[in-house]
Amino acid sequence: MAGITYGYIRVSSKDQKEDRQLIALRELSVPEKNIYVDKQSGKDFDRPQYKKLLRKLKKDDLLYMKSIDRLGRSYREILAQWRVLTKEKGVDIVVLDMPLLDTRRGKDLMGTFLSDIVLQVLSFVAENERTNIRQRQAEGIAAAKAKGVQFGRPPKPLPLNFHNVYQRWKAGKITGTAAARECGMPLATFRYQAKIYEKARIS
Repeated sequence: MAGITYGYIRVSSKDQKEDRQLIALRELSVPEKNIYVDKQSGKDFDRPQYKKLLRKLKKDDLLYMKSIDRLGRSYREILAQWRVLTKEKGVDIVVLDMPLLDTRRGKDLMGTFLSDIVLQVLSFVAENERTNIRQRQAEGIAAAKAKGVQFGRPPKPLPLNFHNVYQRWKAGKITGTAAARECGMPLATFRYQAKIYEKARIS
């Protein structure tokens, strides 16, 4: 007996668009009410729509997704969720970007074996690509910093009275708390700025 057809979409942040994945599922005539969309990171499975979908899925249902990395960000997570869906739930999965990952085909031992191999290879490739992307980002940031590119908010300029307050504090005429109050900053910030100021004067 044929089950119900569902679709799952995940985008990594609320700023990203799900249009590409949505169009692919609509072309397969997946009912709108059966398409579940999560807009948050896949670093864990605390995803409300995915959890809701898991509760809905029953044996012999069919689940479409655009790519295998929609299931998670790590090799282990993807494999674990695949097994939950196919083994525990008895659901069929079709990964649109990889036709070999279609559990409706090859229900025999050899078909299952080949599907498992393809899944493991693709999961590894997906995780490896994310690692490479993070590495390239880190290298790009390091190269930009080496060229003098500043990241984050620019530091606030020191108050005009900082030199005078610093000298009185350094001489022990006022406490750190009083000095911070005069400069209009928290005590920890004053001490931090005082260290930087002192190093700058020495050098």
